[in-house]
Amino acid sequence: MTHQFASYVAIGDSFTEGVGDELPDGRVRGWADQVALGLALASPTPVTYANLAIRGRLLAPIAGGQLAAAVALRPELMSINGGGNDIMRPKVSLESITDQLLAAVDTATASGIHVLLLSGGNPSRHLPFGALMSTRGDRLAQEVMSRASKDNVTFVNNWADRELAELRYWSIDKLHLNARGHARVASNVLSALEIPVPDFAADHGPADDARPRNAAYWREYVLPWIGRRLTGRSSGDNREPKSATLQPVEIAGR
Repeated sequence: MTHQFASYVAIGDSFTEGVGDELPDGRVRGWADQVALGLALASPTPVTYANLAIRGRLLAPIAGGQLAAAVALRPELMSINGGGNDIMRPKVSLESITDQLLAAVDTATASGIHVLLLSGGNPSRHLPFGALMSTRGDRLAQEVMSRASKDNVTFVNNWADRELAELRYWSIDKLHLNARGHARVASNVLSALEIPVPDFAADHGPADDARPRNAAYWREYVLPWIGRRLTGRSSGDNREPKSATLQPVEIAGR
């Protein structure tokens, strides 16, 4: 069944904010922006969009403050993603993450909002200690999918998208999707909603020879990430959402 939505709000972490899909002016785009564009192109009336996601966020603040702010905007469609940062922590309760995600879904659907519940892509094949992350991600996606089947919810399992797991879809840090990866997620989402997929213009990501070798990769990306975990800091500290209120989606040429 094709869905039409006049308003869309996205909540989540760096995956939903669009990190890795940087524009020339320094802003990030990402799959959620492209989904909003797809909705607007398919709609005979204007579509509004807000993105409350902030990089580095654990699930608790996503399912708390972000969710409350999103519900207050009263959108017709809300995308919910979270838990990716949680499963990279040394200790995590997958049951708790699942419960928080499904409680967030219940809160949104109880307000009459159609929920797009989606998992992130699986970068574990290319990351240090990726085997543990992969096992946790598999279990989380399966548990959420098995319990999220209900009216007014569309589930998109990007974690199980084997092509998306290929390195060419990931940015230099190997943790965030690049422009091509975000475009593929947007295509997955719009296809699940049975909405035509635009021809997204996406670069091809970093060439293999542009990626730092092992020692440089650890120095530039892994060690700073570990340092933030040990000191309780986040890449999203003191950041505000890139779009906190519903704004009309601009369509080039219209």
